[in-house]
Amino acid sequence: MTELATMDFHPQPQAGSPKPWAFPAPERGTLDNGLTVLRCHRPGQQVVAVEVILAAPLEAEPTGLDGIATIMARAFSEGTDKHSAEDFAAELERCGATLDAHADHPGVRLSLEVPVSRLAKALGLLSDALRAPAFADSEVERLVRNRLDEIPHETANPARRAAKELSKELFPASARMSRPRQGTEETVQKIDSAAVRAFYEKYVRPATATAVVVGDLTGVDLDELLGDTLGSWTGSSAEPRPVPPVNADDTGRVIIVDRPGAVQTQLLIGRVGADRHDRVWPAQVLGTYCLGGTLTSRLDRVLREEKGYTYGVRAFGQVLRAAPDGTGVAMLAISGSVDTPNTGPALGDLWKVLRTLAAEGLTDAERDIAVQNLVGVAPLKFETAGAVASTLADQVEQYLPDDYQSTLYRQLAATGTVEATAAAVSAFPTDRLVTVLVGDAAQIEEPVKALGIGEVTVVAAE
Repeated sequence: MTELATMDFHPQPQAGSPKPWAFPAPERGTLDNGLTVLRCHRPGQQVVAVEVILAAPLEAEPTGLDGIATIMARAFSEGTDKHSAEDFAAELERCGATLDAHADHPGVRLSLEVPVSRLAKALGLLSDALRAPAFADSEVERLVRNRLDEIPHETANPARRAAKELSKELFPASARMSRPRQGTEETVQKIDSAAVRAFYEKYVRPATATAVVVGDLTGVDLDELLGDTLGSWTGSSAEPRPVPPVNADDTGRVIIVDRPGAVQTQLLIGRVGADRHDRVWPAQVLGTYCLGGTLTSRLDRVLREEKGYTYGVRAFGQVLRAAPDGTGVAMLAISGSVDTPNTGPALGDLWKVLRTLAAEGLTDAERDIAVQNLVGVAPLKFETAGAVASTLADQVEQYLPDDYQSTLYRQLAATGTVEATAAAVSAFPTDRLVTVLVGDAAQIEEPVKALGIGEVTVVAAE
């Protein structure tokens, strides 16, 4: 008889005690030209992330030129007084650097990532882009054409179309937030290089800008390096624009954007709320996560696991624009898609989840899982310099203190089940939600009307 071989197993490794962790605290300073600088030394992060926040908000765009901030942002990397567009791209590539830019309601942001060994060269290029962008006629014209080509694709995307309609419904037509961030075909086609330069000269200056630098800065004389690069950028010392108040109408109602023949219905259900300055924000984050932040959330458990209506539904809160006095605006929303025949039943069950939440509240287990997922994974979320720099830039845009993120995690861990429930119920009241459905109106209009969740209006898909 053959003897069976035996194996000796080593003891299974056991997890150690978690090490104390806190979101990195930046050092704050100011260059001679007025540029505010936040720096954060992150040992081992050999790719340095730089974020530059410009006080050029969308509501500052000239009347009839929506989208000009986006064109300006894209044009920063299309040549300077020293380099043509092709040369500028080649120089970035030689540095192993990437430079991106985008415009949103708070302003324009440029994002640079580069190996620390080539930081000096890349900062010089970034400085040139901010100090003396070319804004050549041919390049701006090309960017305008590219943007016009993007618009039909966005209109054809159900999620983007729903977001556009929700903004239009929530905010008055006079508010910039009611219109697409990157402009419409009518406004973008009017943009030329002269208009872009005028917008740049009026709002882009170091005195109202902030640079965030994160990475392994061992052996780097950052003061000298910034002085030689971004410190050469000059401009007036004008104050940032005041942040105007924003009104919104979240009267409960339903808008169906008709897409005849659509096999799915895109859902976007939302309203407005306070920004991160509000004391309820940590509890709201926790409660919203329990409601629809992950695969184990209530909405997914019912609509996905039990009923099979969808691949997933998410609830979230997103700051649209903050204000120093705490009067900013955040979007509180639920999004997802369901198959067309089950649109009515899915919405009915979604409202049932919200009503059950109000009547019975969250469980301690739900709260504990949410805290573990939000707080426990934070060290992994911020492993890269880019993630840290982006969050610090968000804090700058939203007028938050430098230690805000660390404070938020402590607040999340200390928030109880009752507080999280109250915040979630307040965030998503069943009678104050604007519901946008992008789908086949002929099939979904009557079932949705039967739910009684608000007046139903059908609009064309364009």
